[in-house]
Amino acid sequence: MKPSLFDYVAPRSVDEAVGLLKEDSGAMILAGGQSLIPAMNMRLASPSRLIDIQNIPGLSHITIGNGKIAVGAMARHREVELHDGVAAANPVLRAALGHVAHIPIRNRGTVVGSLCHADAAAEMPMILVLTGGSVQVAGSDGGREIAAQDFFQFHMTTSRQPDEMVVEAHFPALPPGAGFAFEEFTRRHGDYAIAAAGCILTRNGAGAVATVALAACGVSSKPLRLAAAEQILAGSRLTAADIKAAGDAACAAVTAPGDMHATAGYRKHLFATLVRRAVERAAARAQ
Repeated sequence: MKPSLFDYVAPRSVDEAVGLLKEDSGAMILAGGQSLIPAMNMRLASPSRLIDIQNIPGLSHITIGNGKIAVGAMARHREVELHDGVAAANPVLRAALGHVAHIPIRNRGTVVGSLCHADAAAEMPMILVLTGGSVQVAGSDGGREIAAQDFFQFHMTTSRQPDEMVVEAHFPALPPGAGFAFEEFTRRHGDYAIAAAGCILTRNGAGAVATVALAACGVSSKPLRLAAAEQILAGSRLTAADIKAAGDAACAAVTAPGDMHATAGYRKHLFATLVRRAVERAAARAQ
Protein backbone atom coordinates (compact mmCIF):
# COMPACT_ATOMS: atom_id res chain seq x y z
CA MET A 1 0.00 0.00 0.00
CA LYS A 2 0.95 3.65 -0.30
CA PRO A 3 0.70 6.44 2.28
CA SER A 4 -1.75 9.27 1.97
CA LEU A 5 -0.44 12.60 0.69
CA PHE A 6 1.78 14.58 3.05
CA ASP A 7 4.15 17.54 3.09
CA TYR A 8 7.82 17.04 3.90
CA VAL A 9 10.13 19.45 5.71
CA ALA A 10 13.66 19.04 7.10
CA PRO A 11 14.33 21.66 9.79
CA ARG A 12 17.83 22.57 10.92
CA SER A 13 17.12 23.20 14.60
CA VAL A 14 14.96 21.91 17.43
CA ASP A 15 13.25 25.31 17.69
CA GLU A 16 12.34 25.17 14.01
CA ALA A 17 10.95 21.65 14.40
CA VAL A 18 8.88 22.68 17.42
CA GLY A 19 7.56 25.67 15.50
CA LEU A 20 6.47 23.40 12.65
CA LEU A 21 4.71 21.11 15.12
CA LYS A 22 2.87 24.04 16.66
CA GLU A 23 1.57 25.35 13.35
CA ASP A 24 0.30 21.95 12.16
CA SER A 25 -1.40 19.65 14.67
CA GLY A 26 -1.37 16.82 12.11
CA ALA A 27 2.43 16.85 11.71
CA MET A 28 4.62 13.98 12.90
CA ILE A 29 8.35 13.68 13.60
CA LEU A 30 10.39 11.40 11.32
CA ALA A 31 13.60 10.02 12.84
CA GLY A 32 14.58 6.50 11.77
CA GLY A 33 11.21 5.78 10.19
CA GLN A 34 11.24 2.06 10.95
CA SER A 35 7.85 2.21 12.69
CA LEU A 36 6.27 5.33 11.22
CA ILE A 37 6.79 4.60 7.52
CA PRO A 38 5.21 1.09 7.65
CA ALA A 39 2.33 2.57 9.66
CA MET A 40 1.86 5.23 6.97
CA ASN A 41 2.00 2.64 4.19
CA MET A 42 -0.75 0.67 5.91
CA ARG A 43 -2.73 3.88 6.54
CA LEU A 44 -2.50 3.37 10.30
CA ALA A 45 -0.91 6.82 10.44
CA SER A 46 -1.73 9.69 8.08
CA PRO A 47 0.32 12.73 9.04
CA SER A 48 -0.33 15.93 7.14
CA ARG A 49 3.38 16.76 7.35
CA LEU A 50 6.55 14.81 8.05
CA ILE A 51 9.18 16.73 9.99
CA ASP A 52 12.50 15.00 9.28
CA ILE A 53 14.93 15.71 12.13
CA GLN A 54 18.02 13.97 10.74
CA ASN A 55 19.62 17.29 9.74
CA ILE A 56 19.35 18.81 13.21
CA PRO A 57 22.80 18.80 14.85
CA GLY A 58 23.36 17.51 18.35
CA LEU A 59 20.70 14.79 18.44
CA SER A 60 22.84 11.70 17.86
CA HIS A 61 24.69 11.69 21.16
CA ILE A 62 25.06 8.88 23.69
CA THR A 63 26.52 10.25 26.91
CA ILE A 64 27.09 8.69 30.33
CA GLY A 65 27.43 10.70 33.52
CA ASN A 66 25.73 11.74 36.74
CA GLY A 67 24.32 8.26 37.15
CA LYS A 68 22.44 8.11 33.87
CA ILE A 69 22.71 7.33 30.17
CA ALA A 70 21.44 10.11 27.91
CA VAL A 71 20.37 9.01 24.42
CA GLY A 72 19.68 11.66 21.80
CA ALA A 73 16.68 11.57 19.51
CA MET A 74 18.72 10.44 16.48
CA ALA A 75 20.88 7.81 18.23
CA ARG A 76 20.23 4.49 16.49
CA HIS A 77 19.32 1.28 18.28
CA ARG A 78 22.47 -0.41 17.03
CA GLU A 79 24.70 2.42 18.23
CA VAL A 80 23.31 2.11 21.74
CA GLU A 81 23.46 -1.69 21.61
CA LEU A 82 27.16 -1.73 20.67
CA HIS A 83 28.21 1.09 23.02
CA ASP A 84 30.48 -0.48 25.64
CA GLY A 85 29.96 2.40 28.04
CA VAL A 86 26.21 1.84 27.96
CA ALA A 87 26.66 -1.90 28.53
CA ALA A 88 28.89 -1.20 31.52
CA ALA A 89 26.54 1.39 33.05
CA ASN A 90 23.31 -0.51 32.45
CA PRO A 91 23.68 -3.91 30.75
CA VAL A 92 19.94 -4.51 30.61
CA LEU A 93 19.79 -2.09 27.65
CA ARG A 94 22.09 -4.29 25.56
CA ALA A 95 20.19 -7.39 26.66
CA ALA A 96 16.89 -5.93 25.48
CA LEU A 97 18.18 -4.27 22.31
CA GLY A 98 19.28 -7.64 20.95
CA HIS A 99 15.58 -8.53 20.76
CA VAL A 100 14.50 -5.39 18.86
CA ALA A 101 13.56 -6.46 15.32
CA HIS A 102 16.65 -7.33 13.22
CA ILE A 103 20.03 -5.69 12.69
CA PRO A 104 19.07 -3.79 9.48
CA ILE A 105 16.12 -2.30 11.38
CA ARG A 106 18.29 -1.46 14.38
CA ASN A 107 20.82 0.21 12.06
CA ARG A 108 18.18 2.77 11.09
CA GLY A 109 15.63 2.86 13.89
CA THR A 110 16.14 5.12 16.90
CA VAL A 111 15.65 4.41 20.59
CA VAL A 112 13.72 7.63 21.13
CA GLY A 113 11.57 6.87 18.08
CA SER A 114 10.61 3.54 19.63
CA LEU A 115 9.70 5.26 22.88
CA CYS A 116 7.53 7.78 21.06
CA HIS A 117 5.86 5.08 18.97
CA ALA A 118 4.92 3.49 22.32
CA ASP A 119 3.97 0.06 21.08
CA ALA A 120 2.77 -1.86 24.13
CA ALA A 121 4.72 -4.96 23.01
CA ALA A 122 7.99 -3.14 22.25
CA GLU A 123 11.12 -3.65 24.30
CA MET A 124 12.53 -0.15 24.80
CA PRO A 125 9.43 1.44 26.36
CA MET A 126 9.44 -1.39 28.88
CA ILE A 127 13.14 -0.85 29.63
CA LEU A 128 12.52 2.86 30.27
CA VAL A 129 9.78 1.90 32.76
CA LEU A 130 11.89 -0.86 34.34
CA THR A 131 14.86 1.41 34.98
CA GLY A 132 12.76 4.36 36.17
CA GLY A 133 13.92 6.50 33.26
CA SER A 134 12.47 9.60 31.66
CA VAL A 135 12.32 11.61 28.46
CA GLN A 136 13.27 15.24 27.88
CA VAL A 137 10.94 17.18 25.60
CA ALA A 138 11.20 20.57 23.92
CA GLY A 139 8.03 22.51 23.24
CA SER A 140 6.73 25.93 22.36
CA ASP A 141 6.36 26.69 26.08
CA GLY A 142 9.85 25.43 26.93
CA GLY A 143 11.28 22.09 27.97
CA ARG A 144 10.19 19.55 30.55
CA GLU A 145 11.16 16.10 31.75
CA ILE A 146 8.53 13.35 31.80
CA ALA A 147 9.01 10.25 33.95
CA ALA A 148 8.49 6.93 32.21
CA GLN A 149 5.44 6.03 34.30
CA ASP A 150 3.79 9.28 33.21
CA PHE A 151 4.91 9.17 29.58
CA PHE A 152 3.20 5.97 28.40
CA GLN A 153 -0.58 6.21 28.57
CA PHE A 154 -2.00 3.59 26.20
CA HIS A 155 -1.03 1.59 23.14
CA MET A 156 0.79 4.03 20.81
CA THR A 157 -0.26 6.93 23.05
CA THR A 158 2.01 9.10 25.19
CA SER A 159 1.65 12.27 27.25
CA ARG A 160 3.75 14.27 24.78
CA GLN A 161 1.78 17.31 23.62
CA PRO A 162 1.25 17.98 19.86
CA ASP A 163 3.72 20.89 19.91
CA GLU A 164 6.41 18.96 21.80
CA MET A 165 9.35 16.95 20.52
CA VAL A 166 11.28 14.37 22.53
CA VAL A 167 14.94 15.31 22.26
CA GLU A 168 16.53 12.87 24.69
CA ALA A 169 15.86 9.74 26.75
CA HIS A 170 17.42 9.14 30.16
CA PHE A 171 18.15 5.62 31.43
CA PRO A 172 19.57 5.46 34.98
CA ALA A 173 22.76 3.48 35.49
CA LEU A 174 22.41 0.33 37.58
CA PRO A 175 23.51 0.54 41.21
CA PRO A 176 26.71 -1.33 42.12
CA GLY A 177 26.22 -5.07 42.42
CA ALA A 178 22.77 -5.06 40.82
CA GLY A 179 21.58 -8.14 38.98
CA PHE A 180 19.51 -7.83 35.83
CA ALA A 181 17.60 -9.97 33.36
CA PHE A 182 15.43 -9.57 30.29
CA GLU A 183 13.21 -12.45 29.19
CA GLU A 184 11.03 -12.40 26.07
CA PHE A 185 8.95 -14.88 24.12
CA THR A 186 8.11 -14.35 20.46
CA ARG A 187 6.94 -16.58 17.62
CA ARG A 188 10.10 -15.67 15.69
CA HIS A 189 13.20 -13.79 16.75
CA GLY A 190 12.70 -10.11 15.99
CA ASP A 191 8.91 -10.15 16.33
CA TYR A 192 7.11 -8.07 18.90
CA ALA A 193 6.80 -9.75 22.28
CA ILE A 194 3.90 -12.04 23.02
CA ALA A 195 5.11 -11.43 26.56
CA ALA A 196 8.33 -10.11 28.09
CA ALA A 197 9.60 -9.43 31.59
CA GLY A 198 12.56 -7.49 32.96
CA CYS A 199 14.09 -7.53 36.43
CA ILE A 200 16.67 -5.46 38.28
CA LEU A 201 17.48 -6.29 41.90
CA THR A 202 20.10 -5.74 44.57
CA ARG A 203 20.87 -7.75 47.69
CA ASN A 204 21.86 -6.57 51.15
CA GLY A 205 24.73 -7.92 53.20
CA ALA A 206 22.59 -10.78 54.47
CA GLY A 207 21.70 -11.86 50.94
CA ALA A 208 18.07 -10.71 51.08
CA VAL A 209 16.54 -8.50 48.39
CA ALA A 210 17.32 -4.84 49.10
CA THR A 211 15.68 -3.31 46.02
CA VAL A 212 13.76 -4.85 43.15
CA ALA A 213 12.13 -3.61 39.96
CA LEU A 214 10.00 -5.76 37.68
CA ALA A 215 8.38 -4.64 34.44
CA ALA A 216 6.43 -6.14 31.56
CA CYS A 217 5.45 -5.57 27.95
CA GLY A 218 3.18 -7.42 25.56
CA VAL A 219 0.63 -8.20 28.25
CA SER A 220 -1.31 -4.94 28.56
CA SER A 221 -2.06 -1.68 26.76
CA LYS A 222 1.24 -0.13 27.90
CA PRO A 223 4.50 -1.17 29.58
CA LEU A 224 3.98 -1.83 33.27
CA ARG A 225 5.79 -2.04 36.57
CA LEU A 226 4.72 -5.15 38.47
CA ALA A 227 4.14 -3.64 41.91
CA ALA A 228 2.44 -6.66 43.50
CA ALA A 229 5.27 -8.99 42.51
CA GLU A 230 7.86 -6.46 43.67
CA GLN A 231 6.22 -6.31 47.10
CA ILE A 232 6.44 -10.09 47.45
CA LEU A 233 10.15 -10.11 46.61
CA ALA A 234 11.21 -7.06 48.62
CA GLY A 235 13.15 -8.21 51.67
CA SER A 236 12.80 -11.88 50.73
CA ARG A 237 15.54 -14.50 50.54
CA LEU A 238 14.39 -15.44 47.02
CA THR A 239 13.32 -18.94 47.90
CA ALA A 240 11.58 -21.03 45.26
CA ALA A 241 8.28 -20.24 46.99
CA ASP A 242 8.99 -16.49 46.91
CA ILE A 243 9.80 -16.55 43.22
CA LYS A 244 6.76 -18.66 42.36
CA ALA A 245 4.51 -16.32 44.34
CA ALA A 246 5.92 -13.33 42.47
CA GLY A 247 5.27 -15.01 39.12
CA ASP A 248 1.72 -15.87 40.14
CA ALA A 249 1.07 -12.30 41.34
CA ALA A 250 2.41 -10.89 38.07
CA CYS A 251 -0.33 -12.70 36.15
CA ALA A 252 -2.83 -10.11 37.35
CA ALA A 253 -1.10 -7.60 35.07
CA VAL A 254 -2.03 -9.60 31.97
CA THR A 255 -5.05 -7.82 30.51
CA ALA A 256 -4.35 -8.32 26.79
CA PRO A 257 -7.17 -10.30 25.18
CA GLY A 258 -6.57 -13.56 23.38
CA ASP A 259 -5.42 -13.16 19.79
CA MET A 260 -3.98 -15.16 16.90
CA HIS A 261 -0.72 -15.59 18.80
CA ALA A 262 -1.93 -16.63 22.24
CA THR A 263 -5.07 -17.11 24.28
CA ALA A 264 -5.39 -15.00 27.41
CA GLY A 265 -4.83 -18.09 29.57
CA TYR A 266 -1.72 -19.12 27.68
CA ARG A 267 -0.26 -15.62 27.88
CA LYS A 268 -0.77 -15.60 31.66
CA HIS A 269 0.93 -18.96 32.04
CA LEU A 270 3.77 -17.86 29.78
CA PHE A 271 4.21 -14.56 31.57
CA ALA A 272 4.42 -16.17 35.01
CA THR A 273 7.22 -18.37 33.69
CA LEU A 274 9.09 -15.40 32.20
CA VAL A 275 8.84 -13.44 35.46
CA ARG A 276 10.19 -16.36 37.49
CA ARG A 277 13.02 -16.85 35.01
CA ALA A 278 13.89 -13.13 35.03
CA VAL A 279 14.02 -13.04 38.83
CA GLU A 280 16.18 -16.17 39.00
CA ARG A 281 18.67 -14.83 36.45
CA ALA A 282 18.82 -11.38 38.01
CA ALA A 283 19.40 -12.95 41.41
CA ALA A 284 22.22 -15.09 40.04
CA ARG A 285 23.92 -11.96 38.68
CA ALA A 286 23.47 -9.85 41.81
CA GLN A 287 26.52 -9.45 44.02
